[in-house]
Amino acid sequence: MSKLTLYTHPMSRGRIVRWMLEEISQPYEAHVVAYGPQMKSADYRAINPMGKVPALRHGDLVVTECAGIIAYLADTFRDAGLYPQTDAERAAYYRWMFFAAGPLETAVSNRTLGFIVPEEKQRMVGYGSYELVLDTLEQALADTAYVAGERFTAADVYLGSHLMWGMQFGSIERRPAFEAYVARLGSRPAHLRATQLDDALAADLAAAPQG
Repeated sequence: MSKLTLYTHPMSRGRIVRWMLEEISQPYEAHVVAYGPQMKSADYRAINPMGKVPALRHGDLVVTECAGIIAYLADTFRDAGLYPQTDAERAAYYRWMFFAAGPLETAVSNRTLGFIVPEEKQRMVGYGSYELVLDTLEQALADTAYVAGERFTAADVYLGSHLMWGMQFGSIERRPAFEAYVARLGSRPAHLRATQLDDALAADLAAAPQG
């Protein structure tokens, strides 16, 4: 079996991939890449030319971008049951995985940075407006246990991580449908394990001597 290595930092989107790795129940190693010179070094840029985390090495293969890594792991390790199994699941899975990677992340990032698209220019961006994105997502989650239906899939790892993080730090509005959804996800054993591992790692890094 090819080795899985996660390049990450506990205060990064690497937490999303850590959760996914815990869900698939495959052995992996986590390699912490420090912000600053190490993350921008030639050695790490040979893995991810963007000089950012996370990145995943699987044997001789490298995958970057959270949504890409999540989708790759779900497809590669199908015995974990996180890849869609029906046409209806597959349609919803890809729709909402990439809705989160595109409209949701962009709308939230722009709003956090104070960039509001003028109403007359909204057709020029892929998400329209922050309010439209959240309203659309709220409607999608209102009457379903998980985003692809009644079964948990990798799309929930990705979308759920965005909602958890956004509501925790105030960049995404707390709405009843969102809170009910993330409550279901947050109680998953794999999520609890991943959170514990990254929280402990963050504490160790904070306690380490600086310089």
